[in-house]
Amino acid sequence: MAIKQKSKSLKARGNNLSDSFVQLNVLNGKDIVDSKFPGFGDKIAEIGHRPLKTNPVEIFQLNIGKLCNQTCAHCHVDAGPDRKEENMDRATLERCLQIIASVPTITTVDITGGAPEMNAHFRWFVEEVTALGKQVIDRCNLTILCANPKYHDLPEFFAKNKVQVVSSLPYFSKKRTDSQRGDGVFEDSIKALQMLNAVGYGKEGTGLELHLVYNPSGAFLPASQETLQAEFKRQLKRKFDIEFNMLFAITNLPIARFLDYLLESGNYEEYMHKLVEAYNPGTVDGLMCRNTLSISWDGFIYDCDFNQMLDLKVASTSQHIDDFDLDALKDRSVVVNQHCYGCTAGAGSSCGGEIS
Repeated sequence: MAIKQKSKSLKARGNNLSDSFVQLNVLNGKDIVDSKFPGFGDKIAEIGHRPLKTNPVEIFQLNIGKLCNQTCAHCHVDAGPDRKEENMDRATLERCLQIIASVPTITTVDITGGAPEMNAHFRWFVEEVTALGKQVIDRCNLTILCANPKYHDLPEFFAKNKVQVVSSLPYFSKKRTDSQRGDGVFEDSIKALQMLNAVGYGKEGTGLELHLVYNPSGAFLPASQETLQAEFKRQLKRKFDIEFNMLFAITNLPIARFLDYLLESGNYEEYMHKLVEAYNPGTVDGLMCRNTLSISWDGFIYDCDFNQMLDLKVASTSQHIDDFDLDALKDRSVVVNQHCYGCTAGAGSSCGGEIS
């Protein structure tokens, strides 16, 4: 059963699930549904990971705003054109730059949204991070490159700054892509990929990395990343002469609009059962929350982007960048909850795709 796009965010529709507290109550069987599942904390305790401890921070991830030109049906951020208020300001970004420069273990700055390119300070920030010698990742929905003439030169901008582009493409067919992301998204995505290829992205020997992200279009787990990647490469090359580097298969977590879809379609309990039954202890050591700090548009600190959307701040006295204290954040315990089953199901799931 494919997900159908809704034109407004949960917040704009006044949906109770726009409240992270309600979402957590659902996940823990206290609201809307009565189903309870084994506690994730108890699961990881079975392999000696309670509490789950962090490693030195290597990835500094920023969600610089929930404003987006799309309203995708599975979006765990609940982003959309109506989310204009939640955007990171210049002062917050400047503080982030200070932190990035001061922590030598940070090698990668991962910029996400919404559509991060719609933030007024996006280009300035990318240039500043690049000047620090850090690898920049931009999580791009592709269609933003075609949305407005002011974004048409982004491929050249990315190439100049050696930005690693990670792009969402649900499938290599129009029907499956548009059912998840909206009418016309597939055609614009193909055009954007061709624009990126034209400046060298995805091409051997250029050093310009272009990766695609696959999310299932319904209440099921992704197939093998290796198998999907081979098929995506073959089909996109054959049909559109498009090349890319890697495909990341990411499990949809039961958060925000995907949680809404699961409840509306009656698939919530079955999907949670799938996640719990597919729990793979071999993924725990590679979870992204262990070497990542995730910063919200208003400067709060989280273990990962998913915890950020559920407002589960880090278990530390340092919970905001204005009070950033690396020593207080070292060796902290990762905050876990039932949604974490999504990252440990099957081969695992992270911002970089499969874990094991």
